[in-house]
Amino acid sequence: MSATTSHPGQIGPRKDLAVARALGRSRRRKDLLIRAFCVAATLLGLFFLASILLTLLLRGLGGLSLQTLVNVTRPPGSGGGLLNPIVGSLIQVILATMVGTPIGMLVGTYLAEYARGSKLGGAVRFVSDVLLSAPSILIGLFVYQLLVLPFGGFSGWAGVAALAIIIIPVVVRTTEDMLSLLPDTLREAVIGLGSPKWKMVVLVGWRAAASGIITGVLLGVARIAGETAPLLFTSLGNLNWSVSLNQPMSSLPITIYAYAGSPYEDWVTLAWAGALIITLGVLGLNLVARTVLRAKR
Repeated sequence: MSATTSHPGQIGPRKDLAVARALGRSRRRKDLLIRAFCVAATLLGLFFLASILLTLLLRGLGGLSLQTLVNVTRPPGSGGGLLNPIVGSLIQVILATMVGTPIGMLVGTYLAEYARGSKLGGAVRFVSDVLLSAPSILIGLFVYQLLVLPFGGFSGWAGVAALAIIIIPVVVRTTEDMLSLLPDTLREAVIGLGSPKWKMVVLVGWRAAASGIITGVLLGVARIAGETAPLLFTSLGNLNWSVSLNQPMSSLPITIYAYAGSPYEDWVTLAWAGALIITLGVLGLNLVARTVLRAKR
């Protein structure tokens, strides 16, 4: 009997082939439709990103000069710059990163390596997720009640504390996710050689997940570098030159917030220059980190 002959009551090969072709055409149409939506969404996102960057460059480059970088803030029309906001932001962001990164890494390591499936781990993870999605102004109000009111005034330390609280859950989430992606066979191999678990975590786990953890830290830095609301309730800002953390401290986000809404054209220009400085700083930090990680690989 021929291979193409069908028995009574059975669907023949020709009909099977027609059905398969119809299904194939339907799947290709759906695939093309989904691809078109994905490409359109990507182009839309790139359009808005390019628009923001282009606007920053066009408006910010006009106010970016050596005078802007070496002069402190001054009254309108006095040729002021952004030196004290830049230095204040650098001090607060660096200290907040130094405080928040180790805490976030240790908490993320605990959740990934020691608290799998435990109730305490679930509670810690829940609190971290709440902090991650909490409005930054609430964190500013919390630090205001904790460090500003009891000590009788605004200070750079309060700003550092608020920014550190913001960066911690970002580092916790990325550290936990990166360590969770490591295969259990890697852990078993290291422990099977007689190494204690803490050495496995520090010397193998952290090293294998270094790129992801550093990316999380950079995301946290990018977030706190532009935070304004928590600093309004903590470090407040300072129009004069001051690097003392015991006094109100200037910062770029606060200065941009104050200058952008002013009626003075030179202050508005400085606000755009400050926004461009923050953007270029975060971009440069990401490029340097990726270059270093690529060289290590």
